[in-house]
Amino acid sequence: MNSLHDRHKAVIPDWVALYYQDPIEITHGEGRYVWDADGNRYLDFFGGILTTMTAHALPEVTKAVAEQAGRIIHSSTLYLNRPMVELAERIADLSGIPDARVFFTTSGTEANDTALLLATAYRGSNQILAMRNSYHGRSFSTVGITGNRAWSPTGLSPLQNLYVHGGVRTRGPFAQYTDERFIDACVADLEDLLGHTRDVAALIAEPIQGVGGFTSPPDGMYAAFHRVLDRHGILWISDEVQTGWGRTGDHFWGWQAHGEAGPPDLLTFAKGIGNGMSVGGVVGRAEIMNCLDANSISTFGGSPVTMAAGLANLAYLQEHDLQSNARRVGRLLIERLRAAAADVDCVREVRGRGLMIGIELTRPGTDRPNPEAASAVLEAAREAGLLIGKGGGHHTTALRIAPPLSLTAAEAEEGAAILQQALRAARNKGA
Repeated sequence: MNSLHDRHKAVIPDWVALYYQDPIEITHGEGRYVWDADGNRYLDFFGGILTTMTAHALPEVTKAVAEQAGRIIHSSTLYLNRPMVELAERIADLSGIPDARVFFTTSGTEANDTALLLATAYRGSNQILAMRNSYHGRSFSTVGITGNRAWSPTGLSPLQNLYVHGGVRTRGPFAQYTDERFIDACVADLEDLLGHTRDVAALIAEPIQGVGGFTSPPDGMYAAFHRVLDRHGILWISDEVQTGWGRTGDHFWGWQAHGEAGPPDLLTFAKGIGNGMSVGGVVGRAEIMNCLDANSISTFGGSPVTMAAGLANLAYLQEHDLQSNARRVGRLLIERLRAAAADVDCVREVRGRGLMIGIELTRPGTDRPNPEAASAVLEAAREAGLLIGKGGGHHTTALRIAPPLSLTAAEAEEGAAILQQALRAARNKGA
């Protein structure tokens, strides 16, 4: 009988990546742990790509899903939908955007695609600014604005796109500057770029770049960008698919680290709000959200079951103050990881905020990427019972660490100890 891996290769496209030389089938989970088909238990430090935000098999969410499924699973946006309205009310209030409207989708890709549709329709322009090293999804429009070659399989796009500098603090032409000079230089770059373009619809930016390796600019940079954009009437879209819901610890939304100039015009979200269910969406100012002059619906966005999951998950998140837990346990974890990496010569940087931490790996003594070391750490961590992710862009290699926000201090210590051994085991890879 063929293995599940063989069957996967026979029917799934080659470009659908799998982790590990011997891929694992995850069969169930509880709390911060998951189990594979062979009965091995793993501490989950990646949460299904930052999606199992609260905990695996969270009783409050599974109960809400089961009860709603017992009533009705689907109706579409053509009918009034109480769970959708209730969750939209909560998100509109939490967004910080005045007179907000919310449209639900099934993924972060679709959320960003919708935000691009709204921005270009509202502004009457198909010109988009995006950040270098960015990632915004896998649809035709979002691939076209993704500033990460490894995740952009085509240069064709319905949009005209230009890339802005500033999403990566410790690389590039401004890396040697102080934070203040870095922001000034990036703003000057933006101003110069706008002098070479036609009317621009929007700038889309991740407050912390996810796939790019959990990189970020100094606090306040997007506020400085926002002031420039406002002078030109250009919209700011904050892609909060990975940074939203308190994951960064210090803030509920990533944009709030750059909030001196006010909230974004549009905010996209997904991943964690459904705790594994397919929920995404856009929240923005009513005049922008209402600008479409043709009918539009969503067949599956805002489904009663996924909205019930989102409501239960958000309630649990807030009632248990998981944002504060992300801040507290995240600080402990990043301290432990920095100590663990201190004598590993292939570690260039340990960075992050809250429970969103990246470890950049290079060939020892250089700034060149070290994919061999990243693969070795990934394999060694799995062998020792820990699941993590990978990322990076523009000739970089990074490990991505993003556990559920209910992670305990003891679990953080456990994961850090495994990573310390995995890093040491991989220190000579790619030398």
